[in-house]
Amino acid sequence: MHVPDGFINAPTSAVTGVVAAGAIAVSLRGARRELGGTSRASEAERGGERTAPLAGLVAAFIFAVQMLNFPVAAGTSGHLLGGALAAILVGPYTGVLCVSVVLLMQGILFADGGLTALGVNITDMAIVTTVVAYALFRGLVKLLPRSRRSVTVASFVAALVSVPAAALAFTVLYWIGGTTDVAIGKVATAMIGVHVLIGIGEAVITALTVGAVIAVRPDLVYGARGLRQRLKLRVNGELVDAPGASGPQPAPVAARSHRKVWITGLVASLVLAGFVSFYASANPDGLEKVAADKGIDEKAEDHAAADSPLADYGVKDISDARISGGLAGVIGVGVTVVAGSAVFWAVRRRRSDDASPASTETTV
Repeated sequence: MHVPDGFINAPTSAVTGVVAAGAIAVSLRGARRELGGTSRASEAERGGERTAPLAGLVAAFIFAVQMLNFPVAAGTSGHLLGGALAAILVGPYTGVLCVSVVLLMQGILFADGGLTALGVNITDMAIVTTVVAYALFRGLVKLLPRSRRSVTVASFVAALVSVPAAALAFTVLYWIGGTTDVAIGKVATAMIGVHVLIGIGEAVITALTVGAVIAVRPDLVYGARGLRQRLKLRVNGELVDAPGASGPQPAPVAARSHRKVWITGLVASLVLAGFVSFYASANPDGLEKVAADKGIDEKAEDHAAADSPLADYGVKDISDARISGGLAGVIGVGVTVVAGSAVFWAVRRRRSDDASPASTETTV
């Protein structure tokens, strides 16, 4: 759903740029709580010490999976947006930053998503998806039994809804500042219809990823923090509540290194972007298909970075499509994980610096 230059007029693009900048500023402050942790922090905030190093990896993983367009209808494909996945894994504020880093890398290096439309894309794909998905996710987790399975189910539903929500947001933006005269009702029907189908794919990817991480390291999943489970004993082949465990008990959290998870996630991202992406659907994604069918792309402009060595996810001057695309994907994952990790390291360091004076004052 990367919006190119020329779809939305300059005033609307400028306003969304201001909105995106404001949201990123707020997210930087919020991410300091999610990724940091002080002696006065809540249990959820202290968990940031375990997930902070994974935030850059989440951005790289989203970049890799976005290269995997999957077919959703005749002549149409879709790809992960990633807002729900990022929010559930590392927190909503950090999630906005993760997707924003991905969009920035894609726009600058790969000519994917217009540079003048960067505010539109961040507002639509980072802010709307993350806010809608996480709000719905938290509501479902409160209603469902407090279990790991409930987190996975809530992840599925939240991701599913977040995609048509983003399609609706784009429709509203196009209604306000579209550059062609097209009946907005037709745009809304087409956009929401195809993105409901894409949302199913998003939901499957999100639920599988969240479920996989929860299965091995539930303490690393931001949305799973605070889960409680009763202590059970097996008596005559049946599980029963242990004596004194009538109330909720904290789920054990292992103080283990995240290195194995980080390496596994990085390798998976490299394989997806460097190899599996070659087999992705070549059909236009939902927005491209609707734009072509409804004529909203009449004033689309060439990307400012169209001559980039990595434009269109290929390495310039390498004629072999498999090698070119795979190498571009590997470079993209590497650049994104470095850029994302640098951002989140800086955010967390700022949190630690801010906490130091208070700690010093307390000990004097």
